[in-house]
Amino acid sequence: MNLNDILNTRYATKKFDPTKRLTDEQFEQVKALLRLSPSSVNSQPWHFVLASSAEGKARLAKGAEGAYAANHPKIMDASHVVLFCAKTDISDAYLQKVTDQEDADGRFPKPEAKEMALKVRGFYADLHRKEWDDVACWTQKQVYLNIGNLLLGAGMLGIDAVPIEGVDLEVLNQEFDLPNQGLTAVAVVALGFHAEDDFNAQLPKSRFSEDELFTLL
Repeated sequence: MNLNDILNTRYATKKFDPTKRLTDEQFEQVKALLRLSPSSVNSQPWHFVLASSAEGKARLAKGAEGAYAANHPKIMDASHVVLFCAKTDISDAYLQKVTDQEDADGRFPKPEAKEMALKVRGFYADLHRKEWDDVACWTQKQVYLNIGNLLLGAGMLGIDAVPIEGVDLEVLNQEFDLPNQGLTAVAVVALGFHAEDDFNAQLPKSRFSEDELFTLL
């Protein structure tokens, strides 16, 4: 597997083949990509709504109507669709929950190591909670790390994907009662396999050159 080849061939799918489906094994790997994604101080401030049935995708597609109607068929024709949600608040209790999970997973050989981890996690969380007052922005940044992780991983699995910001997030918030769960909708990613007539599959990759992008020290 050559990473450069994958980077040069993966692309934003514009039209999915509705007859092609992810295998159960591929879906399990997609879930692993979502669950094991990196995040700042391992905060994992996310939740995912996963749709694979026609009924489930139709609920997500409610956010792709009106001005966003061009994205409706992408959601309905994809094999699986992920709604990425971000936590709207990071409480002390939640930081404790994260640290307790790490303890249960064997990350702390000594009790003082757990205490230090919680202290460090609280320090960085407080930068956003108390000093900069940008918790919502911070948690959504972590969600976008996850989206990037999923897109690359899907390419490595031979799965086509498209990130979709062109949805009505407030409609999706209400559809899934996200505010009452301390969550907000951020973006959608549709996964599947491109249709034969997907025009974007045939177009060359276009990116700025290394000279434009890199400062080498």
